[in-house]
Amino acid sequence: MTTTLTPTRPDRAQRKAERASARTFRQKASPVSTGILIIGAIYCLFPVFWVLMASSKDSSELFSTFTLLPSTHLWDNIVQLSQYRDGLFWRWVLNTAIYAGVGALASTWISAISGYVLAKFEFPGKKVVFSILLMGVLVPGVILAIPQYFLLAEVGLTNTMWSVLLPQIISPYGIYLARIYAAASVPTEVIEASRTEGAGELYIFNRIALPMMGPGLVTIFLFQFVAVWNNFMLPYIMLGDDKLFPVTVGLSGLLNQGASAPSMYTLVITGALLSIIPLIILFLVLQRYWKVDLAAGAVKA
Repeated sequence: MTTTLTPTRPDRAQRKAERASARTFRQKASPVSTGILIIGAIYCLFPVFWVLMASSKDSSELFSTFTLLPSTHLWDNIVQLSQYRDGLFWRWVLNTAIYAGVGALASTWISAISGYVLAKFEFPGKKVVFSILLMGVLVPGVILAIPQYFLLAEVGLTNTMWSVLLPQIISPYGIYLARIYAAASVPTEVIEASRTEGAGELYIFNRIALPMMGPGLVTIFLFQFVAVWNNFMLPYIMLGDDKLFPVTVGLSGLLNQGASAPSMYTLVITGALLSIIPLIILFLVLQRYWKVDLAAGAVKA
């Protein structure tokens, strides 16, 4: 005698329970939180909008027309800024890209290996080192600019690119973030298995741990890149040759000339607009790494 198995269907109560469970996981948009986010976005983007409108005006319109009304002189201002002292502005942009790009890459790698060591190794004085690191996070970089100037002056590195790059390679906050991310994303079992197979510590870090820490390192890189790109005090103290200036110091010099030459104000505003475009592009390019990380976390959960 043969028996046939018929698929059982969930009864109505079970289906209701499943729908209720699904509704509990469905997040509803809160009007209050949405309104706060909109206000915050307007607060952050309004200065960018003002710079965009102001950079489209010439020097005669800048102070005589309504602030938020656009004009038709944006391209003329860009051409005039490009012609200033044979393209000195673009030299400042190149300098800033070197300072921010090289400095952020070096700082990210050093932060990664330092955070990895603090998270996965045991050694005497580890808690003391981490406590000192936390104190370093609380110290503003402006306070250290003068001592760093005297130290670099002793070895003859002031008024060089090294005087801007070297002080920004070590980032206590970056090391702190890397330590947290390494502890959460790099399994100790994987490290021990690699050691059992005979892999060296640098090989384990560069080939195994570093890819696992990728999304966190992207965040550290972006933070450090933006910090170096917008840095003013350190290069202002370290550099005397305007051909080595970053954009921030160079535009500050143009702004100081605005009292005697009002046309410089339009160049400063146009330069400020152009200087934020690389940061916007960088954020849009790196944003996909955060999406990948969130998706991976959802799958693992």
